[in-house]
Amino acid sequence: MNFLTDLSPSAGIGLKPEHYAQVLESVSASIHPSNHADHFRPGWVEVHPQNYFSAGGPPHRWLSAIAENYPLSFHSVGLSLGSARGHDREELDQLALLCDRYAPAQVSDHLSWSGSANNRYPDLLPVPYTEEALRHFVRQVSIVQDRLKRWILIENPSRYLAFAGDEMDEAEFLHCLCREAGCGILFDINNIEVTATNLDLDPKAMVDAIAPALVGEIHLAGHAREDHEQGPLLIDDHGSQVSDLTWALFARFIGRAGRRPVLIEWDTDIPEYGVLIAEARKAEAIMSEQAALPAGSPTDVFA
Repeated sequence: MNFLTDLSPSAGIGLKPEHYAQVLESVSASIHPSNHADHFRPGWVEVHPQNYFSAGGPPHRWLSAIAENYPLSFHSVGLSLGSARGHDREELDQLALLCDRYAPAQVSDHLSWSGSANNRYPDLLPVPYTEEALRHFVRQVSIVQDRLKRWILIENPSRYLAFAGDEMDEAEFLHCLCREAGCGILFDINNIEVTATNLDLDPKAMVDAIAPALVGEIHLAGHAREDHEQGPLLIDDHGSQVSDLTWALFARFIGRAGRRPVLIEWDTDIPEYGVLIAEARKAEAIMSEQAALPAGSPTDVFA
């Protein structure tokens, strides 16, 4: 099979089984656009590779057909790079086999941990921003990249707390990790809003602190909100449309960085395909608008 292996600087969508058929139908629509006046075809699709660790079956038949027409990005959620004992070796072996099978355009994982010596947790838990944690993460990312024979991206987390012993901020940690491990950043801008709100930080300053040259992919998603006496709590559930603030932060970053591969990430309460595509259209429109603005204009979205 011939798979596409370049991730274009365009809007992609998270691929869900509910949308397999429509994603393939959009290939035909793009070939015959006169029959589909309102057609929008995503530039690429992203999957959680752990959903395809089986040897075969319908999911692989669908994914093989889609990979012949769309570049794939693998967004891993199971390596648990921040665990004290290191990455999950079985997960890495499975991921390597899947990469050999599909040759994805990009592979990513998280600045987090989700397991201990005896347990696995259904969450992406934060790591302290210390020199010790940085050394550990550099080693783990290097092992993964050596095994996969490619560089990977690491995603900034959604945080609900900060460690008292942090020795650097998030951007500094990520930049040091990229420099020392030779990886890049998957920049999740919804995670910036979640973290900034929960920890009372400045989201614009957090976005401005990230070096565009290190960003190989952007994620946009929605979140849930709980209001408490102490203030709002944002929960990174990927179950709704992108918020106004996240859109504004995205425009701010794109105005400085230029076009990037950007993903609409929607993992819970999966919407109709048209809703997902409308979000991708908006991401494309913002990238086009920012490209047309004079230098220095992107911050006007906050006026």
